[in-house]
Amino acid sequence: MSSERSPLAARLDRNGNADILAAAAECFMEQGYHAAGIDDVARRLGCTKGRIYHYYRSKTELFFDVHREGMRRNFDAVMPVMKGPEPAARRLRAMFLRHALSMMENLAFEAVVVQGVQMHRLGATTPDQRRALAELMTIRNDFEALFKRVAYEGVEDGSIRTDDVSVAVKVALGAINWLSIWYRPRPGETHEDRLILAEKIVGTIMTGLEVRG
Repeated sequence: MSSERSPLAARLDRNGNADILAAAAECFMEQGYHAAGIDDVARRLGCTKGRIYHYYRSKTELFFDVHREGMRRNFDAVMPVMKGPEPAARRLRAMFLRHALSMMENLAFEAVVVQGVQMHRLGATTPDQRRALAELMTIRNDFEALFKRVAYEGVEDGSIRTDDVSVAVKVALGAINWLSIWYRPRPGETHEDRLILAEKIVGTIMTGLEVRG
């Protein structure tokens, strides 16, 4: 397996605030950005607000870092299977599968990523927010570009059929990202259960893309 890591991989190591991000992700997922506050995050952690303010000046700054962490996890999930001797269609399938699993296993973080996209679409209210959201959208575009790169390789090696790689990848990622809206883990659910669901989703996607010999 490749040891390649995303540009965001060192973020938590520098901040040492993994538990704050996890608690914030749950609060934002359950209550939404506007309703959730630093008080809620502190209450979930069982700590004072001062501990959170040691790392973050505002709720908005915390929200954006949760978004970054969600994207970091997505990058780290798919990048190890991007390269290899296999036909591009097989690698693309593995990338979609890893992404679907990441969406389910990091549900709170991925719900925040979706909220961040909605904030971008609606327009941020301050210059700092607009700059932060522009950065986050660049990260999302870079993530999408990984899939496009492999899909183009598949068109070239004859393992993928599509008239428009960009549209095909956007449709596929849209289907997978929608997990953040409708998926909720069942009591007692295992990794194997999530893998079965991920394979069903990705199998449906690849039926329209993969050239079978």
